[in-house]
Amino acid sequence: MAGEKGSLQNAPVMDEGWWDSILAEEGRYATPQPPPKPIKEKEEEKEKEREKEKPKPNIDWENALQLYRADQIVTLNVVGFNRGGLLVEGDGLSGFVPCSHLVDLSAQPDINRRDDCLSAYEGRALRLKIIECVPEESRMVFSERAARAEPGKRAVLFGSLQMGQTVEGDVTNVTDFGVFVDLGGVEGLIHISELSWGRVMHPRQILDVGQRVSVLVLGVLPERCRVALSLKRLCPNPWEKAEQRYPVNSVVPAQITALGPYGAFARLEEGLEGLIHVSEIPLPPSRALKDVLAPGQEIAVRIIQVDAPRQRLGLSMKVNS
Repeated sequence: MAGEKGSLQNAPVMDEGWWDSILAEEGRYATPQPPPKPIKEKEEEKEKEREKEKPKPNIDWENALQLYRADQIVTLNVVGFNRGGLLVEGDGLSGFVPCSHLVDLSAQPDINRRDDCLSAYEGRALRLKIIECVPEESRMVFSERAARAEPGKRAVLFGSLQMGQTVEGDVTNVTDFGVFVDLGGVEGLIHISELSWGRVMHPRQILDVGQRVSVLVLGVLPERCRVALSLKRLCPNPWEKAEQRYPVNSVVPAQITALGPYGAFARLEEGLEGLIHVSEIPLPPSRALKDVLAPGQEIAVRIIQVDAPRQRLGLSMKVNS
């Protein structure tokens, strides 16, 4: 990992609220309660009663904190699952392994396929590391990916990572909300908003699992084993000079990127995308938007508004107005 330069202009503040919001997709399923298994309706109530009677695991929080701080590998048994990941127990430990931290679940399958994959883990023993240990919240999160690095590696990496540093890593998982990158024993997250200066419909448009990528470190929280990364901030921000390069009423080439209920989106250059409202698209009588425009189509547009601070661009196909 090398490099110290990188633009942090307008970088988000890495407080707990920021982290909570971008990791909400996983946190939503982190409560260690397995879903009821498919059983006959007449037995459902009995099954629920049996679940209530099961003893809750006694967690040795002092030992858990020692294992977490030492970055040690533990072996735990999978006792259940939910849509977000696996429930694991053993040796005074109990917690949750998010899908994104399972080695064999790099690509996100559809919900039905994911449930099949997760159910196959039940009864297995996994080598894991604790990546979050918060006794006051009764929260313990494990990672199978992190356990691929030798014990103590996390402390070394967190000691070297600094905000504004450019590092390299391998994409390990692509989710709806961002991309996880292995930095050599610690995984960082590129939130979807940090992938490109332009509009991103899904992170898979930008990066693929296994891809080697250079990223900028936005923030580091060693106590929560979290690293915030950015891809777009290694490139010039095209919005900084958008008003000078694209004056109002100028006519420029563009490419249709998507159709929406209120018009079409068109890209002027990488990172600069604007909306052509349906009122600014000449439509023949009885013709719908999809009849005259399609993604990838090259057109000419007139600039009608440039709002660089809000990264909004208004376009028109009425070029002779």
